[in-house]
Amino acid sequence: MTIKKEEFLKKLKLASRFTASRLSSNVLLSGVYLKKEKKLLHFYSTNLNFYFHSFLEVSDEKNFELVIEPKNIIDFLSYLPQPEIQLILEDKKIIIKAEKNQGEFPLFPKEDFPLPPKIEGKQQVVKTDILKESLPTVLFACASDESRPVLTGVNFSSEGGSLLLVGTDGFRLSLLRIEKEINFPNVIVSAAFLREVLNLLTKEEETIFSYSENEKTIYFKIADVDLYSRTIEGEYPPFEKVIPTQEGKTKFLVEKESFLQNLKLISVFSRDFSNIVILDIKKDGVYLRPKTDEEKAKNQAFLEAEVKGEEVKVAFNIKFLLEFLNHVFGKKVVVEILRPDAPVSFKNEEKENFLHIIMPVRISE
Repeated sequence: MTIKKEEFLKKLKLASRFTASRLSSNVLLSGVYLKKEKKLLHFYSTNLNFYFHSFLEVSDEKNFELVIEPKNIIDFLSYLPQPEIQLILEDKKIIIKAEKNQGEFPLFPKEDFPLPPKIEGKQQVVKTDILKESLPTVLFACASDESRPVLTGVNFSSEGGSLLLVGTDGFRLSLLRIEKEINFPNVIVSAAFLREVLNLLTKEEETIFSYSENEKTIYFKIADVDLYSRTIEGEYPPFEKVIPTQEGKTKFLVEKESFLQNLKLISVFSRDFSNIVILDIKKDGVYLRPKTDEEKAKNQAFLEAEVKGEEVKVAFNIKFLLEFLNHVFGKKVVVEILRPDAPVSFKNEEKENFLHIIMPVRISE
């Protein structure tokens, strides 16, 4: 079978992102399942939590099914200069040929390869702009540590005519309230899966969404790619308890880009002090310093800000501040502080439907 190299390589790379690691006890899950039916070559992969499917149109009439190990084939194809390749199937191996260049690769047993679950839920159309604008503001706050699985996902819940999106790792929290344009279930969806969805949302203005209650599976169709994810089972923590109910005693308004630039400046020094930065909020603005002996400290950055309320010092993990500023939209940020040891609120001045909270680090006065 003759096929365009770049098209095959692109699909194989995509499929490989949804395979299990080589440390998996099931070697089959580290492979990509190719199924040739009529004029279509189908690509399937899974790690049993996520499922991937896409296809290529081909001219060859011969049907086949096989499972390949993608990494070496991807590397081999990446170095091939020819625009077309031949796929030659032999017993227990596949040969990829381009003119006088040739590579042989072993096949995995194809029996019992797990295919995507059947989705019987109603399909709904989602505008991709909604996903592109909303998901980044909560995904970065989700945990990467698998010790508490529910924190590795985004919690979706309905509240009246709104859809609430929440992400937290226990030290920070992002909450976004958007208009409920589709019937989205109350579920926890893997942040890693949603990042893959975002990566594929390029030129398309709409995508197809569906949910299977029986399979506990979320489904997105983006152009010719089908993505599936099992929802995360478990009870999401009561995040409402960390949202400040009192107005802050100190509030400052700052240009986002200026805040970001000054944090990068002071990060040069804070990396030697556990990446902790102290915000010393004065009437004339905000002084940023690394956490160290303040009497000896000579390193600081000054941030112009509109300050209201009491002067106060509050410390943060600088990584949390940088990630927040890199993901929030808008030109200005409002920071509201009740006490140096209480959750601190960060808001987008232009959007009242977004709230970010960071737990401060205790410092001795």
